[in-house]
Amino acid sequence: MKHLVIASLVLAAGAANAAEYKIDPGHSFVTFEIGHLGVSKTAGRFNDIAGNFTYNDDNSGSAELTIQAASVDTNHEARDKHLRSPDFLDVKQFPTITFKSTSFDGEELKGEITLHGVTKTVEFDVEKVGEGKDPWGGYRAGFEAKTTIKRSDFGVTYFIPGVTDETDLEVFIEGIRK
Repeated sequence: MKHLVIASLVLAAGAANAAEYKIDPGHSFVTFEIGHLGVSKTAGRFNDIAGNFTYNDDNSGSAELTIQAASVDTNHEARDKHLRSPDFLDVKQFPTITFKSTSFDGEELKGEITLHGVTKTVEFDVEKVGEGKDPWGGYRAGFEAKTTIKRSDFGVTYFIPGVTDETDLEVFIEGIRK
């Protein structure tokens, strides 16, 4: 019984140190970079993201992110229209890209990403950018996360190898503590 009480107190103390944040979409974004014809790279971003994360004093936490796939933006209207088509993101059938973490140790964030209707485990390398009070009386924290996925793992195989299979993803998140 004594061990159960101690374990409960430890868990309660850990929960008390957890901070919950809502992602600030005006200061957060997801970018991607992909090779084109072996001669250049194309970069883009998703403009519509939402989510939450927790961050604990012991550098543990969790994250959930939803991206509106139709918000893809490569600064080229015709290419963006093609990326929204069934050849790539198929946004009518798969309107969102989601991520839900399964573990975080302060440097590595593991979780499940669902893209194009397929869910796979991914690992992001994470760097904490900073945290602190903002001028409006709130409290913010920011992180950067990087990973590489193979789009073929998610059933997106159009024009490989002209457009490379490997896609670099970078997530820049700023959250406002709830």
